[in-house]
Amino acid sequence: MEKDTATKYSKVSREEDIPRMPNYDARPPVVTTGCEVVDSKGGQVKLNDRGTWSGQLDFVLALIGFSVGLGNVWRFPYLCYKNGGGAFLIPYFTCLLFGGIPLVIMEVAMGQYTSQGGITCWAICPIFKGIGVASIVIIQFLNYYYNIILAWAIFYMFKSFTRVLPWSHCDNSWNTPNCANFSLIADVRKENGTLIEIDGQNYTIIDGKVNGTKLVPAVIEFWERKVLKIHLSEGFDDLGGMNWEMVGCLFLAWVIIYFCIWKGVKSTGKVVYFTATFPYVLLTILMIRAVTLEGAKDGLIFYLKPNTTKLAESEVSIYSSILSGLSFCDVGV
Repeated sequence: MEKDTATKYSKVSREEDIPRMPNYDARPPVVTTGCEVVDSKGGQVKLNDRGTWSGQLDFVLALIGFSVGLGNVWRFPYLCYKNGGGAFLIPYFTCLLFGGIPLVIMEVAMGQYTSQGGITCWAICPIFKGIGVASIVIIQFLNYYYNIILAWAIFYMFKSFTRVLPWSHCDNSWNTPNCANFSLIADVRKENGTLIEIDGQNYTIIDGKVNGTKLVPAVIEFWERKVLKIHLSEGFDDLGGMNWEMVGCLFLAWVIIYFCIWKGVKSTGKVVYFTATFPYVLLTILMIRAVTLEGAKDGLIFYLKPNTTKLAESEVSIYSSILSGLSFCDVGV
C-alpha cells in the first residue's frame, strides 16, 4: 500500500505532470462574432468598454445631421441645374433608391451589430478589412477640406459683426478701381449699348463692360482679395505668405470640433441636438426667402425645367450616383 502511494506521488511530482496556468500572451487572434468577442478556442476575451449613446434620439439625430450638410445647399442645386434641371432628379432618386439607401442600412446594421469602429468591424470578414481602412482615409481627407470651409464660415461670421457689411461696398483697402456694388452691376446687366452716369461722369456700356472694363462685384473682391488673398500669389507654385486671420479661424474650427467629440458619443450626443436641427432651420429660412423674392416663380421654372437630352450623357449618371452616395452613406455612419 505504501509502495503504491509513493509511486502515485512520484508520478505527480514529475515536471510534465504538473498542471500549468494558461499562457494568455500566446492567445490566438481575437475574432468578433456579433456582439460577443471570443478567441479561436471559444474563450471569452474582455475588451475595453466602448461608449454608447445616451438614448435612441441621440443616435437618430446623429444620422440625420450626418445626411444633411453643405452639399444640400451648395453642391446639389448647382449640379441639378447643370445636368438637366428636373430631369436630373430621375437618375438621382434611382441611384438613391438602389444604391444610397441600401448602403446606409448596411453601414448602420454593421455598426450596431458589431459595436466596433470602421476598421475592426470588418473582423467578421477579414478579407474586406481594407474597406474599413479606405473609409477612414476618405473621412480624413473630408475633414481636411470641410474644416477649411468651416474656417471660411467663421471668418464671415466675425466680419458680419459690423454696421455695414464689408462685402456690400467698395470703400475697403482691398478693393480695386473695377469694383462695383450690386445695384450698379444690376444696372449694367440691364443696359447695353447705352450711356450710364456714374459719379457725375458718363460711361458707355457694351456687352456688360463699362468703357471696355468689366466690373467686379464687391462681394467677389471680398472673397478673392480679402478671404483667399489670391492676388498675392502668382500661381500654385507661389504659396505666398500666411493668412493669419484665416489661420486663426481654422484653429478655432479644430478647437470647436475637439470639444464636440472629446468625450466620445457622450458629448457628441448632446451636440447633435443643435447640429442636426439647425441646418433644417436654415434651409427653411432660405427656402422662404427664395420663394418670396421678385421673379421667384420664373426662376424656379428656369431652374427645374426638365432637359431630358441631358439624360443621355454619362456625366449625369456619374454625378447622381456620387451625390446619392455622399448624402446618405458617407462612409462614416
